[in-house]
Amino acid sequence: MKKAFTMVELIFVIVIIGILTAIAVPKFTTTRDDAIISKGKVAVAAMRSAIAMERQKLILRGKFDDINGSMVEGLLDYNLSDSWSRRDNTFTFTDPSGNKCDFDVENNKLIRKDCNVTAMQKL
Repeated sequence: MKKAFTMVELIFVIVIIGILTAIAVPKFTTTRDDAIISKGKVAVAAMRSAIAMERQKLILRGKFDDINGSMVEGLLDYNLSDSWSRRDNTFTFTDPSGNKCDFDVENNKLIRKDCNVTAMQKL
């Protein structure tokens, strides 16, 4: 006697795998989007910290020059991700949905301006 799976058992397994996939794929996508936004928030904190530290260094050297966008980018130990772009003194974060959040370097601070990214509106 040959032992094998019946067609009904195979279809049942395929249906279960399909259901699990339908549940898992959206969860992975949401998790990925959340990770990109979290990475953007960390970048804001890193830029603010870098600005404060550089400002203190300049003051100790007796220089009171303003810090600009290109200086901020050079102060970071790593390059900003593809979600970020910079034009002059404005840094723009774009989330996976295409929403944007602008941060300007003004008066030696990183200030949030226009922001459509819900998770970044309190930064």
